[in-house]
Amino acid sequence: MAPSKQNSSVNGNASMPSSQSENGFVSSYSLFSEKAVHELLQSSIQGSDDHLIEFSEALRTVAKALRRAAEGKASAQAEAAEWKRKYELERARNLRLEYKDQSCQENQNDLDGARIDDPANQPKLCGEAYDCSESCCARNGICSHEVLRDGKPDSDSKMLRKASFKLSWYCKGEKSDQHKHDIVSFERGNITTAERSSKQITLKWESCPQTVLILTKPNSVSVRILCAEMVRWLREKKKLDIYVEPRVRLELLSESSYFSFVETWKDEKEILLLHTKVDLVITLGGDGTVLWAASMFKGPVPPIVPFSLGSLGFMTPFHSEHYRESLESVLKGPISITLRHRLLCHVIRDAAKNEYETEEPILVLNEVTIDRGISSYLTNLECYCDNSFVTSVQGDGLILSTTSGSTAYSLAAGGSMVHPQVPGILFTPICPHSLSFRPLILPEHVTLRIQIPFNSRSPAWASFDGKDRKQLAPGDALVCSMAPWPVPTACLVDSTNDFLRSIHDGLHWNLRKTQSFDGPRDS
Repeated sequence: MAPSKQNSSVNGNASMPSSQSENGFVSSYSLFSEKAVHELLQSSIQGSDDHLIEFSEALRTVAKALRRAAEGKASAQAEAAEWKRKYELERARNLRLEYKDQSCQENQNDLDGARIDDPANQPKLCGEAYDCSESCCARNGICSHEVLRDGKPDSDSKMLRKASFKLSWYCKGEKSDQHKHDIVSFERGNITTAERSSKQITLKWESCPQTVLILTKPNSVSVRILCAEMVRWLREKKKLDIYVEPRVRLELLSESSYFSFVETWKDEKEILLLHTKVDLVITLGGDGTVLWAASMFKGPVPPIVPFSLGSLGFMTPFHSEHYRESLESVLKGPISITLRHRLLCHVIRDAAKNEYETEEPILVLNEVTIDRGISSYLTNLECYCDNSFVTSVQGDGLILSTTSGSTAYSLAAGGSMVHPQVPGILFTPICPHSLSFRPLILPEHVTLRIQIPFNSRSPAWASFDGKDRKQLAPGDALVCSMAPWPVPTACLVDSTNDFLRSIHDGLHWNLRKTQSFDGPRDS
């Protein structure tokens, strides 16, 4: 931080300025300015001897030296005050982290778990800084709070000064889900980030889970047998309340009246309140069952434990034959979880009066696809990113995918495989009529708008996770942004290990025979 410039005032023939830095420190020097010395001596030195001229020059030299000393002291005081402020901020932050670490340790020793749906009992990661208000965290779930730290000052860079700055989240309007949070930054222009939400996340129960929801793949005898066995074990051994779908409850009651304790729901209103009752969701099936489980929750989603009983298992790392050991570990905790981002999609019709007059929003875990349907004409789509024109899509269509859906339709259309905890949106064309049209990966905070132009030869069709197909006529638009409620899925080991194992086992990624060792070699 640079000190403020010195102000001079002339009273009569002399100047008595006081130097003051930006932080309020006042210099104890009272000195003469060069201009004042010149005015003082101008009248007296005319016609005098040479020694008076030399004396006047000496006074000017003394005035310059005093001025430099005053400026140096003010600069040193300003720098000392700034380093003191940074030390106090760092010390306060360390005390907060120390207190939270101690609280987490005490809670771990005294309690076993917490209701995940209660914002007051949300699991907090020890060592993370939570600077935003409780209302923001309750509204948006897990928030990311980054701390910018300055490195150690170089001894030979004392004369170098860089502009100080402060960073903050950009908030797009009052109705935006992106709330503004100040980020602490230090001077000298060095930006470093610490503690990001994309780190491996561990869930620790603070009170025992009480209610479990079990969702199953339909029309499978093996799943039906396993479901009945699991319900019995969870009830008798773990004393848990169990919810199932109405279809599954009828199947269980047809086998035995013992399962009369199993609960279900009657209408859509009760489904909307499931997240307030359920502590844990168990899925028995493949990735499609996980997608079905995520679609049931229009807001916050309880942690999901997915068991592999389907065709593909990119999101189902748990094995059904070891379900007792797996559930014992999950209910005891702590467990590693993967936060799988979802897209929030709105269809805006041409007849809408404003941007907020939309159809019911749709949440997707894999992707939203805009294609040409049964039409023989190419799709014509105009794409915008935060109101900036991106490109026009002419081809079979476009895929907007989450990173969890990068191994689904987007991969088949030429998109990249992306780690599910990378916060981004995949922009993948389907059979574009241009060789230079390559896929993009955009940051998670952008809003994408896909517009059907009025000169389009035919309408387009949008499908959300492969269902809920909607026709988009010329003039209609589809708006997609990242939803504030991710889908937390439990990990068998951790998110990276599970992801790499899934692409090796599910896709046989980069699998080939090893090169023979007895072939030709470099001499």
